[in-house]
Amino acid sequence: MSARVAASGSWTAEDGARLPAGEVHAWEPGQNQTLCGVPLHRAGLRRFAGVAFTDVDPATGGSADAVREVCPRCLAATGASRRGRHPRWQRTDPRP
Repeated sequence: MSARVAASGSWTAEDGARLPAGEVHAWEPGQNQTLCGVPLHRAGLRRFAGVAFTDVDPATGGSADAVREVCPRCLAATGASRRGRHPRWQRTDPRP
């Protein structure tokens, strides 16, 4: 999945790059809403097509220096886990 970032704010890094800030959602280019169903224009979210959703974990820094909150529904929709970025759980041996 090529989820990108839609955020409630932005900031400019020292190198002049525009990066996400505030509340962050996952967004796929070509769509008018986030993966959790929030409409981009009505919510006032800005699109960041050059920033991957996996790069905005506040614990990592980098593109996420000004990120306050990552949408938990978008995390679930992308299959990412906040703790350790493990893939989504799957049953491997279902009961009969």
